[in-house]
Amino acid sequence: MTTYLPVQITFDENPNCADAKMWDWLRGCTREGTLLIFDRGFYDFTEFAALMTTGVAWITRLKKASYRVQRTLTHTPQVVDQIIELGHKRGKAKPIIVRLVEIKRENTWYRYITSVTNPVELPPYIVADLYGRRWHIETAFGLVKRLLKMSYLWTGSINGIKLQIWATWLFYAVLIDLADTVANEFEIEAEKISIEMLFRSFYHFNSAYNRGLSDDLIAYLVSAENRDLGIVKYKPKSQQQDALDLSPHPT
Repeated sequence: MTTYLPVQITFDENPNCADAKMWDWLRGCTREGTLLIFDRGFYDFTEFAALMTTGVAWITRLKKASYRVQRTLTHTPQVVDQIIELGHKRGKAKPIIVRLVEIKRENTWYRYITSVTNPVELPPYIVADLYGRRWHIETAFGLVKRLLKMSYLWTGSINGIKLQIWATWLFYAVLIDLADTVANEFEIEAEKISIEMLFRSFYHFNSAYNRGLSDDLIAYLVSAENRDLGIVKYKPKSQQQDALDLSPHPT
């Protein structure tokens, strides 16, 4: 089951604290069997290896680094999938055995590394697709700061800031649950629901409620006469993606 809900939230009073340095906290709240997706700001061979020993898998983009190919799994004009020894030259960190997946889109190659070395478990195009979905967290941050106004602090006290953060993310979780319910009513994927337009539709529902026209939020949102609220995102055919290639060895 896919969810867009936050899993863990932490707070640090140090204004110079950087999330890329919070590996201890990450390991403490990540269970075995989890698949993490990192942007390239999180790039530490030692920490990657520590996650692997606890049964936690990960995907990230390849930065400039030395590596040695151990085995080629797939090699086509569009896909190169290899088992590599990453960081094999001398350095502070020990080299780690990972998988390098290279996908060509138009004239550009995109390179990913993952600790999942079996392509049957994680086919090449799935690696790329999952990494692309990493942007959902940036979308969530944008909605919370812009739409739910968390870019402005109500108070300068630590306790007040914590309360604001807790209340804002709690309301965000309610929005996500509501979006999931509305998507089920429409029988579509939750990602096709616009969180922003869903939030803005509360004003219209409140007006209808005060006039005695509706007392059921879900029924109001999915009503055919209210499709102009723009809750469902529709893509033109030109922007619709082809079916994802799920084969472990694309040809």
